[in-house]
Amino acid sequence: MQAPTLLIVGERDEPVIQMNRDAQAQLTSESRLEIVPGATHLFEEPGTLEQAARLAKDWFLSNASRR
Repeated sequence: MQAPTLLIVGERDEPVIQMNRDAQAQLTSESRLEIVPGATHLFEEPGTLEQAARLAKDWFLSNASRR
């Protein structure tokens, strides 16, 4: 079984951005990489964790409606 995959990473977490790009390149299922502007690794900057949560919610809702 293949599952759609959302990767979310902070814009200021450059090594992890590349790791996520490498991981995404190996996926055979639908995937998307979202980069949260101004965020570091733990999304500690004001509003960035909320933005990551919104991206995840929207992803799950859009994929749930396709099933």
